Amino acid sequence: MSKTMLTQDHELRERAAKVIPGGMYGHQNAAALPNGFPQFFTRAEGCRLWDGDGNEYIDYVCGFGPNLLGYRHPEVERAASEQAARGDCMTGPAPCMVELAERFVDMVEHASWTLFCKNGTDATTWCVTIARAHTGKRKLLRARGAYHGSAPWCTPRPDGVLSEDREHQIIFEYNDVASLEAAVDAAGEDLAAILVSPLRQDAFRDLELPEPVFARRARELCNRTSAVLILDEVRTGLRLAHGCSWETLGVRPDLSAWGKAIANGHPLSAVAGSEPLRDAARRVYGTGSFWFAAVPMAASLATLEIARRDTTVGHVRKLGEKLRKGIAAQATSHGLAVRQTGPSQMPMILFDDDPERARGNFWTSEAVKRGVYLHPWHNMFLCAAHSEADIVRTLEVTEEAFAALSKSGL
Repeated sequence: MSKTMLTQDHELRERAAKVIPGGMYGHQNAAALPNGFPQFFTRAEGCRLWDGDGNEYIDYVCGFGPNLLGYRHPEVERAASEQAARGDCMTGPAPCMVELAERFVDMVEHASWTLFCKNGTDATTWCVTIARAHTGKRKLLRARGAYHGSAPWCTPRPDGVLSEDREHQIIFEYNDVASLEAAVDAAGEDLAAILVSPLRQDAFRDLELPEPVFARRARELCNRTSAVLILDEVRTGLRLAHGCSWETLGVRPDLSAWGKAIANGHPLSAVAGSEPLRDAARRVYGTGSFWFAAVPMAASLATLEIARRDTTVGHVRKLGEKLRKGIAAQATSHGLAVRQTGPSQMPMILFDDDPERARGNFWTSEAVKRGVYLHPWHNMFLCAAHSEADIVRTLEVTEEAFAALSKSGL
């Protein structure tokens, strides 16, 4: 059933345009999406969203990753509410900070200490700073097109960024051992760190799982040069594994950056580090007025326990595989070629021979029109609140969307 007109959404956009530059900003700016995608939402529950006009959606973006267990998960919200009744942003942290640090160190295999902040950018920036403090060196190696945050040193947009902000960075190609080795050689004796994501997850491009030889070579090169291996788990943490994502490849980083899902939507990120970097982490000055707030930490404690107890990773992966198989069969039946790349719990769906994304935009717009929120060019996220019935309903909608696309002539 098609949703109602986005009357309230359009009114909110008009009001926002008067008081917010561009009307909205950042990765949640719906102006970059096809017509029919709402900008504002009034409510969220489980795996569902409601926009300002009362339309309901099964959500496969999940806040771009923070919603792991389900929006407003009762156990998480109870822990957050109980802590809020005692205090949140106080003159010093609450005891739950210590308990959360202990829990994080227990969960993350390479970690002997952890630090907490607010956003993924905070965590990746802190990792780079700690690596430079530890090594006394400057050069940072990172993959072309990889997203590590919105600070000047890593933002994908050039506006307002000085060349000096990007100094001492060398770019390599993800999963390309020769390119990585060449970057290490170019850094010479000044190599501080290799920063890499557990999988290639650039917008507009297929997700790419790491080749074991690439991951292991990154570790070997850091060992050889005394550089720091940093793993950016901000997007992948708790969705690919209950611990570091490269453990299955036999690779442990020296530092890892975490965020998004670790507090099920409450604002929290983290840096986890190995023992040799403890002193550098102690010396680096990192802080923020809200970094020590207790409510998100209490929410994170509950989130980590529920994710472990309910084996969330396996549950979400199973649902993602069912969705992936259903979409593949539908596309084939309609003579349409789609690429579904990356892990099933973080699906990326792109159409072949669609350089302007006309087919992808049309198909996702048709799904959104019918109450299933799919993203046309960014990887999506499943959460533990998705059910078998949600997947069945989603596949009913995607079948209708494929049929509409077949008739469109695109």
